[in-house]
Amino acid sequence: MIKVNHLSFSFPQKELYKNISFTFEEAQHCAFIGTSGSGKSTLIDILMDPERYLFDGKLEIDPTCKIGYVSQFSQVDTTKETTVFEYIGEEFIKIQNEITAICTEMETSSEIDSLLEKYQLALDAFDSMGGNDFESNINKKLNLANLMKLKDLRVSDLSGGEFKLIQVMKEMLSSPDFMIMDEPDVFLDFVNLNALKNLINSHKGMLLVVTHNRYLLNHCFNKIIHLENMEIQEFDGRYIDYNFFLLQTKIELQELTVAEDEEMKRNEDLIDNLREIATHNADPSKGRALKARVKFQERLEASRIKAPFVDIKQPNINFGMDHEIEDAVVVNVNNYSVSFDELILENVNFEIKSTDKVAIIGPNGTGKTTLLREILKNNLDSIEINADVKVAYLSQLQGEMLKDSNTILEEFIDAGFETYDEIRSYISNYGFEGEILNQKIESLSGGEKNILQLAKVSASKANVLLLDEPTSHLDTYTQIALEKAIQDYKGAILMISHDFYTVVNGMNYVLIIDDKTIRKMSMRKFRQMIYASHFNRDYLETEQKKKSVEMKIEMALKDTNFELAKVLVDELEELIKLL
Repeated sequence: MIKVNHLSFSFPQKELYKNISFTFEEAQHCAFIGTSGSGKSTLIDILMDPERYLFDGKLEIDPTCKIGYVSQFSQVDTTKETTVFEYIGEEFIKIQNEITAICTEMETSSEIDSLLEKYQLALDAFDSMGGNDFESNINKKLNLANLMKLKDLRVSDLSGGEFKLIQVMKEMLSSPDFMIMDEPDVFLDFVNLNALKNLINSHKGMLLVVTHNRYLLNHCFNKIIHLENMEIQEFDGRYIDYNFFLLQTKIELQELTVAEDEEMKRNEDLIDNLREIATHNADPSKGRALKARVKFQERLEASRIKAPFVDIKQPNINFGMDHEIEDAVVVNVNNYSVSFDELILENVNFEIKSTDKVAIIGPNGTGKTTLLREILKNNLDSIEINADVKVAYLSQLQGEMLKDSNTILEEFIDAGFETYDEIRSYISNYGFEGEILNQKIESLSGGEKNILQLAKVSASKANVLLLDEPTSHLDTYTQIALEKAIQDYKGAILMISHDFYTVVNGMNYVLIIDDKTIRKMSMRKFRQMIYASHFNRDYLETEQKKKSVEMKIEMALKDTNFELAKVLVDELEELIKLL
């Protein structure tokens, strides 16, 4: 139904795609992945409205293909008085009201023929949408997402996460042939994320979802499209199988690289010997042999295997500190409360020590971000900050910490860097090089903006980090780099996150919001709670074994022990079959 052939596209300052091709077929649920700034959202824009863009290549879309779309930037319209049911069923209710109005008009009008024609057209449109079952279908979707309790609420009263799910339902119920969702998981709590998973898996049509969420990636898709370094790679199968395929390819390529390096070393030695002979012997045949060897070496270098999808450079995130604080309380919250239209949190008490890494966990709209901001401001009697503390803050609202009108270079001058050369050297660790440094912040992708925030947090050398949804919009490679930086950090972290993997891989314990207050929970109990809700009984144990084997493979590759790596890959394959 949708085919892209040899597509190339660029902005004045950046080439995005070079001769890429891919297809979407009936019933495929496709995850669209790639590093931040690789052009995923732009490619979606081209698919949605190809007439707006000047691109090379061919885009074939069936003219009858109906496309549905859920944006990553959707927000609740607080002026809307419609209920959730009325919002989801808006198109159905509109035609239903039109049919009722036509029937009422026919009772008194003499223009029966034209009204009958209008009536029949409206009925056909209603039937083509599945209108006779629309109430039942809305109820099924709400039940599937465990959101039936919202049915009669006003849309303006929903949290951002709830509204995103309602949007997904509305688009799905319009029965598009091809549905596109751009990072629908951003800021969803664990419960809503599971609801999104259920909605995706229940959808019968073609689906393209931009996501970096490892939970969704591992449980929702039967096709992967990977955009990297201006190239596209398609893979029919699960994300976990795609990663296994990449690992197999990595081992093969590294083995070939070692063989190539050995061949090039032998050739370099021969060239050195021929040069040594040529300096003492004017024999023309030796000169010709030397030239032939040099050309052969150039061909070897040119033919080296390049793998843009295997070894993707991760940012080098490093949270250092100007000074450490010995074992002491750095943040003390005592009898904290917050309310908006109603009481959100009350009688909140906890303390964070100088090396604690803590996640605040709770549903959307329960006051987590407000609490983090109040700790940053430190102007309440209920919050006490140690005098030796230096705080750095990462906001889920990127405009709070980044100035859209700044270039990247200007942003870091404002952050205290003295020279552009110093900034270039520092920011290259985060993947920002060349012309992009002169781009305005507003032109960057959501992932690029969050990486810049991480770079600013790191540059602050703070000993307490307040991180509000730090993984939002980040590609999986940067998420893994962030997890490592969190593990290596010697200071305290208080983090709001709904990313299960970042929490379980980096935190010491969690603070759970429950019944308008906060209680401490060990990581062991938190894992049990999450796995009981989201995973099969043996999933945790199998995943831990998988991670252990992957680490052994990594060590084997570092030692260039390819035989051991291949044995371990067979072991890994058996574990993947269980997941």
